[in-house]
Amino acid sequence: MEVRALTRNVRISPEKARHLSRLIQGKSAVEALAIVDLSPRKAAGLLGDTLRSAVANAENNCDLNRKELVVKAALVSPGPIIKRFRAKARGSAGRIRKRTSHLEVILTDMN
Repeated sequence: MEVRALTRNVRISPEKARHLSRLIQGKSAVEALAIVDLSPRKAAGLLGDTLRSAVANAENNCDLNRKELVVKAALVSPGPIIKRFRAKARGSAGRIRKRTSHLEVILTDMN
């Protein structure tokens, strides 16, 4: 059985969040939580919240055991981009793109 959790419009670029999502794919849920808790990156806290939500969904909605769960996929897709500008030389403007992400964690049981 697959259980998923989705966090939308998180203020981190998808490229930065994908580094950590690749680390936790294929790991057990307990091991993935340990990796996320020990990582110093900003994405670790955000992915950790999504992972904890997926584990809670599995335990409460599907009556699955936390120790039997495996991270099937940790997906990071781009969200909307907030566009700003910074004044540059000779009256021109340089654009600043503040990227956002959608984080999705899919868990499955070992059976």
